Amino acid sequence: MFRAIGRHALVLLFGVFGAASACADELFEALTRQAPELEVQALRQALGAMRCAQSRGAGAASRLAVIDYSQPSSARRLWIFDLQGRRLLLRDLVAHGRGSGEDVAALFSNEPGSHQSSLGLFRTAESYSGKHGYSLRMDGLEPGLNDRARERAIVIHGADYVSSGWLQAHGRLGRSLGCPAVRQEVARTVVDQLVGGQFLFAWHSDPRWLDASALSPCRQLAAGAR
Repeated sequence: MFRAIGRHALVLLFGVFGAASACADELFEALTRQAPELEVQALRQALGAMRCAQSRGAGAASRLAVIDYSQPSSARRLWIFDLQGRRLLLRDLVAHGRGSGEDVAALFSNEPGSHQSSLGLFRTAESYSGKHGYSLRMDGLEPGLNDRARERAIVIHGADYVSSGWLQAHGRLGRSLGCPAVRQEVARTVVDQLVGGQFLFAWHSDPRWLDASALSPCRQLAAGAR
């Protein structure tokens, strides 16, 4: 097979892959410097999942949000990155679903009525004004893991129970019905930064959830797993 391709074609082929890998490593390193508190595997897998989805037809994006649900709700566990500028735009609080746990999320689901958060890669869609005010719809890109997000009305919205005052009173944030709810003060900024085809990756350190991810093998290759 290699003989049929030819020496010059092989050199070109490996050159393309090498350039793409170098570019990916540069982006990863740049964003790691911007967000040293973010677990490196969360960022690596987020970038890998995004590239995997793009290799399967998803369009380009200028923003990537990462949620580390292995951190407690009292932590600022939401990061939003500008991919083109390679910089951190926002780090803030985000709630998980009431069915996922108290301060720490441990259970995740794709099922309507579970009131649990979903993991994996999402593509953001349209903004709208609803019962929670200015909000953002999302579509899950991973079959069986989060692809019922729109059916479940899993959206980004502001909530009064995501606040420092709530933390002081209860020792944790309030919980949603599965939505990644944010502080009212930053809700409009978050929606405006992520509206219209950006990516959001919800991660957890428990490796068992990766077994359910259709993007897992592709993600590890795209991320340059080490």
